[in-house]
Amino acid sequence: MPPPDHASLPLRGFTVVSLAANVPGPVACARLRALGARVVKVEPPAGDPLEAYSAAWYRELAEGQEVLRLDLKDPAGRGALDELLAGADLLATSSRLSALERLGLGWAALHARHPRLCQVAIFGYPGAERDRAGHDLTYQATQGLAGAGGLPRTLLADLASAERAVAAALGLLLARERGAQAGYAEVTLAEVAA
Repeated sequence: MPPPDHASLPLRGFTVVSLAANVPGPVACARLRALGARVVKVEPPAGDPLEAYSAAWYRELAEGQEVLRLDLKDPAGRGALDELLAGADLLATSSRLSALERLGLGWAALHARHPRLCQVAIFGYPGAERDRAGHDLTYQATQGLAGAGGLPRTLLADLASAERAVAAALGLLLARERGAQAGYAEVTLAEVAA
């Protein structure tokens, strides 16, 4: 994606903090950056697994973003994250909701500490299965999109979920700018594949 350099880009002046690893979150955040947002990508100490799978694609998606490695289980790392969130407009996550809760990053706690911060949570399954693990192939196979005995040609669920996350982010930010409270949206890959 070309770097944002035009003063009239719609997200100029907005800051996105991303805790989202692998594919959907980084693709969504690269798109938000192309729309003018400042993106700070916070990775765990070991980094984003996408870098090990495809270093070139990882670099392309992270281009122009500030990349920080923080241990969110460590008080210093959590403090650094809270400082970032205090000045941010949007948080993008791709962890299971129970993991976010354990880190004190569930929506209720997050909204209480940072009332202007919107959040888009990207994860696998909705409802009672929200903590079930899954992968793009799982979502596509369940919907009959993988083909008989073959692998999918592309990461359909991941890439479509990235675009859905961008739409959700834009909707949340627009509503907030029009006077609504900061909001929260969930994007589940299983629903997007369906």
